[in-house]
Amino acid sequence: MKLDDIRRTFIDYFVKNGHTPVPSSSLIPDNDPTLLFTNSGMVQFKDVFTGKETRPYKRATSVQKSIRINGKHDDLDNVGYDGRHHTLFEMLGNWSFGDYFKEQAISYSWELLTKVLGLPRDRLYFTVYPTDTESRELWRKIAGVSDDRIIDIEGNLWAMGPTGPNGYDTEIFYDQGDGVWGGPPGSKDEDGDRYLEIWNDVFMQFETFEDGTTIELGKKSVDTGMGLERIAAVLQGVQNNFDIDLFRDIIAGVEDVLSVKKDGTNAPSFNIIADHVRAVGFLIADGVMPGNEGRGYVLRRIMRRALRHIHMLGIKEPALYRMVENVKDKMGGAYPELVERYALIRETIRAEEENFGATLDAGLRILEDEIAKACGKILPGSSAFRLYDTYGFPLDMTADILKSRGMAVDSDGFENAMAEQKERSKKASNFKGEAGLDKVWYDLRDKFGETEFVGYESLEADAEIKAIERGFVVVDRTPFYAEMGGQVADKGTLGGIEVLDVQKINGLFAHKVQDAAKFQPGDMVHLKVDAAVRAATVANHSSAHLLQRALRVVLGEHISQKGSWIGPSGLRFDFTNPRGLGPDEIEKIERVVNGMISARMPVCKKEMPLEEAKKTGAIALFGEKYGDRVRVVDMGGQSIEFCGGTHACNTGEIRFFKILREESIAAGVRRIEAVAGDGALALAAGHGLDSGKDPADLIVELQEKIRAEKRREEERCAEEFERKKREEEAALKREIESGAARIETSMAGAHSFAHAVLGDVEGKNLKGVAESVRDKCDAVALVSTKGGRVSILVALSPALAAKISAVELVKIAAAVTGGKGGGGRPELAQAGGADASKAAAAIEAVEKAIEKL
Repeated sequence: MKLDDIRRTFIDYFVKNGHTPVPSSSLIPDNDPTLLFTNSGMVQFKDVFTGKETRPYKRATSVQKSIRINGKHDDLDNVGYDGRHHTLFEMLGNWSFGDYFKEQAISYSWELLTKVLGLPRDRLYFTVYPTDTESRELWRKIAGVSDDRIIDIEGNLWAMGPTGPNGYDTEIFYDQGDGVWGGPPGSKDEDGDRYLEIWNDVFMQFETFEDGTTIELGKKSVDTGMGLERIAAVLQGVQNNFDIDLFRDIIAGVEDVLSVKKDGTNAPSFNIIADHVRAVGFLIADGVMPGNEGRGYVLRRIMRRALRHIHMLGIKEPALYRMVENVKDKMGGAYPELVERYALIRETIRAEEENFGATLDAGLRILEDEIAKACGKILPGSSAFRLYDTYGFPLDMTADILKSRGMAVDSDGFENAMAEQKERSKKASNFKGEAGLDKVWYDLRDKFGETEFVGYESLEADAEIKAIERGFVVVDRTPFYAEMGGQVADKGTLGGIEVLDVQKINGLFAHKVQDAAKFQPGDMVHLKVDAAVRAATVANHSSAHLLQRALRVVLGEHISQKGSWIGPSGLRFDFTNPRGLGPDEIEKIERVVNGMISARMPVCKKEMPLEEAKKTGAIALFGEKYGDRVRVVDMGGQSIEFCGGTHACNTGEIRFFKILREESIAAGVRRIEAVAGDGALALAAGHGLDSGKDPADLIVELQEKIRAEKRREEERCAEEFERKKREEEAALKREIESGAARIETSMAGAHSFAHAVLGDVEGKNLKGVAESVRDKCDAVALVSTKGGRVSILVALSPALAAKISAVELVKIAAAVTGGKGGGGRPELAQAGGADASKAAAAIEAVEKAIEKL
């Protein structure tokens, strides 16, 4: 069975047995501050198991894309060197949320493996927790296996953490035969590959509390997992995951791109490249961009490890980005995001590849020097950090190179050198989520219910104060929009007191007021939103939606929002794009936005079920977690997005839109800052334009005005540049003429010799001084001591250079002044010195060397 067939067979089997198929969630976990990446199939169901979330089904099945390359699940060092580890893998799973339990789960496992997939029964072994006699008896009953194939293992106890749900698990192993080294689980040879774990059934049976007590759950659940690549290897009769059909196809694509064939000596490199290009494609498709912190750094580590192995195969030009098309073709049917975001994936890889390619050779040369200088088998951590900080070498890439030399890196020294960056990365990975909410806000919501938001319909409301907590006033209803989705909170008054901020915390709208002590729970207050501030924010927020549509029209459908800030003064919009925008592109984007404003399109806002909203084609903010019902904002059918923010009723209300700047904020991520509404019109007025004109006409006039002003500024700068250039050329000419006038001439043996110590000539200008006398003498030796810095130059005629090199002579002079080195050509060379008082002695040393010829 091919991998695609196995994936489909697994899902079909469980759907037939009453399970709801659930799509793979993003590699970026929703609202989970404990995880950098989704690392198993159960992650998207975590809140269901803990009771925080409910689903309309009690049985589920999925194929979940997962990453294990951080924390306790960091397999990167093993990837490519063995046949079982991957950076990205697919996890097959089935779940029961309080429905069936051990007997049904074990029955499903046994039936699927033996009857559907056809594995030989006598090759399957099972592990159970020593006191889990129920699972042992079920294996005897269902599978009819003897006790010698059911092994007690102390580690078969699963827990979500020190507290919370936990329970026993039972693992299924496949015996690959006596031709493979290794022993059964629990034996001294268990680390071998003969007995391969292929499935794990986890039974959530208990709950443990902070005081250490454990109770049996009334709602018992099942969580199972089977690695798709591993079971594919078993079913296809191979002992290495890189020999299954998917990886054979990906590796064939790598061979085509590189024009190099995989063989026994380079097999690890091909395995690494094939694994990594798959992982890189999926990570970028899920919104991760290369960076120096958090998820972006993990992506960069994977990419650069692959690039180094491409380099080892003798390929110097960018190649990884050309390989991702093959991954898209092979896996896009199961994961459509690879197809939808292919242009972004390809261009992001290409840009990163070109960026790193420029420093890879230099970094490798530095590493070779450091290896040569290293004492023993350990590379100092400071050297590894220099490679990371200057040349972008991730620590594990340096370690991988050292591994092939029988060396290791001082990782503690590296971490000490990188303390500041590590601290920033630690802060960056502290992702926000509901897990961080204080218990008090849960208690308040349970007591009073969620705050009713009436701000879509009205800017004023009367309300009752329910609680005052930490300077925040909580009311039963409010017209104030809280800071959410990139939009800032409304301004205004509560009971006549200024509202400074509004936050939505666990369904409660908390109003930060100037003096909360003036209020008491139970007070009735009047809330009033500042209409002018709201109107300005609305214009900017609605224009941000039109901007996203315009970006897709002008640049392509690969554009994906990465963040935003919307306020009354303007907007910031972050989006994925591998390169900066040219002036023509910015003009086109502005024209598209202002064209939609001029069209006065109706803006429809409607709340609907999530699944119905998806069918409208509405754009969701990638990685955002949405509830069962969502609000969809439709601007004339041109822009349709999930959004809870405040918006215009008609695009004509926006009036005018202008981009202020466009810049890079991270690799593959750009930022546009813009302004709409009265702010944009004020900008136009500042350029002397009539702000009452149609936006489409106004943008043309404003762009022409700005271009004309820019041309005038460029002309002024060019004139200033030419003036300074003339002044500098005149000063240089005076300096050279002054230096040349002080050159002395003498004979050094049979050769004419010009020389001078020049205290007021820059070292960079010595060549110009030498040129003035070079045709008249066989040799010239000049020393500059301006500003206490010593620079030495030696110039020779072609005839003299045939006898002795100027490089050799300048090194002699440099050594006299305490300097080192020197370089150039046989006829002209320069060096630096250290002691200006030895300048005359340096010239004398050159003269004596020439005399000996």
